[in-house]
Amino acid sequence: MADKVMLFVDYQNSYHAARDVFHHPSAPHWDGQFHPGRLGRLLVERSPYDRTLAGVRIYRGLPSSSKDPKGYAACRAQVATWDRDPDVTPITRPLRYPADYPQRKAEEKGIDVALAVDLVMGAVKDWYDVAIVMSRDTDLKPAMEAVLDELHGFRVEVAAWTMQNARAGRLSLPGRRLWCHWLDEDDYAHVRDDHDYNKGAP
Repeated sequence: MADKVMLFVDYQNSYHAARDVFHHPSAPHWDGQFHPGRLGRLLVERSPYDRTLAGVRIYRGLPSSSKDPKGYAACRAQVATWDRDPDVTPITRPLRYPADYPQRKAEEKGIDVALAVDLVMGAVKDWYDVAIVMSRDTDLKPAMEAVLDELHGFRVEVAAWTMQNARAGRLSLPGRRLWCHWLDEDDYAHVRDDHDYNKGAP
């Protein structure tokens, strides 16, 4: 029987990692965007093992409709596009705005916790046999360790961007050899999303 694979994506983290690896800092804001469903299917289709995609869960912060109406509308358009893919489940959390916004940027709050909880509960609820985590956030390590140490029989793997002279950071666990799905420039070209969501959903 094929192993069920679920991809867990920290979107902002993975978006900025793609920009770091593949783009110049001055590149337009849509450079670094990617289609999560395409990414999940790519990871399963090229695996040497018998696997099927159980789903892609993608986590991102949601701007305030009052403090940043343009950012809010663009985010909602992007999330609506993701949601049209039957393999993708978007999860959003409101951004936290500092008192001196916009002098200081809004920050994501609770994204890592939401992903970590779903990673553990997904194993408990038998959502997957193999979890692939795409993030550079080390706060996710305890959840990954819990799945491996306390909920036996599950695999945890990671994914990260790479090209010839640059690699994004990848998550690792001390004393463990986690398989990393390195995604190169050709992979990025296959899954990238060049749409400007300031113009609404495509």
